[in-house]
Amino acid sequence: MTTVDNTPNRTFQVAWSSHAAPSRIPPGRIRLSWSSAGEDLMDVEARLGLPGAEVLLARWPGLRGDWSDIVRPTVAEVMELHSALRLATVVLNRLTH
Repeated sequence: MTTVDNTPNRTFQVAWSSHAAPSRIPPGRIRLSWSSAGEDLMDVEARLGLPGAEVLLARWPGLRGDWSDIVRPTVAEVMELHSALRLATVVLNRLTH
């Protein structure tokens, strides 16, 4: 487990997993995967775990060099959106019960 800078004053946690790890992405978690796309190029993909499924968030083909600054904004925005939706769901459930 490690932390990654999200914005200058915020971070989020990242955990590495092996291919032997469970294939299902836990709800609210994002899985990044990457593979070689030729000399010094990487194809990167992000998926989000939801309670009933997992969804493709983004695909970045042919990235060169340190691609973390390209991927990080999308991952950070999705994490914040997921947190806001989870909070809204809790509030709505409490108001209706």
